[in-house]
Amino acid sequence: MTAPIYNRVALIGLGLIASSMAHAMKAKGLAGEIVGYAKSAVSRRIAAEIGFIDRAAETAAEAVVGADLVVLAVPVGAMGDIAVEIGPHLMPGATVTDVGSVKQAVIDAVAPHIPEGVHFVAGHPIAGTEHSGPRSGFATLFHNRWWLLTPAEGTDPAATARLRKLCEGMGAKV
Repeated sequence: MTAPIYNRVALIGLGLIASSMAHAMKAKGLAGEIVGYAKSAVSRRIAAEIGFIDRAAETAAEAVVGADLVVLAVPVGAMGDIAVEIGPHLMPGATVTDVGSVKQAVIDAVAPHIPEGVHFVAGHPIAGTEHSGPRSGFATLFHNRWWLLTPAEGTDPAATARLRKLCEGMGAKV
């Protein structure tokens, strides 16, 4: 176990990638607290029952309060609306990342809603299975798999380095 890299991680979306991230972060002690949000109340309940999140939030805005890392793990087409909702609630100094399979569309949808003082580092773990939903995640999904980080020009290098350390801590090659 290492010292947590992030004190509070907010997972927006609780499917395969987010649940695998949570299992890996818990297994390695990489996050102090993990807060989860999914549109589906059933998914939130299952995630809390399984225990890969410490607390379920009723809204995405509630989930990100006090989080030093926010992971957007929702369909790419939903990311802009989520960014609009969470933008005003993001903590200064926090990092926002995503796990979408396309980058420019996500950057175009999310970046305009990220307030000054919050770091947006787009990402894409190249990992997955044919399964989905909160029951599908497992701690070793990212072992020896590539995780691409695509920080925009001007992004704080320390924020990118910290996120890279998390991804590597979960077993990924960045």
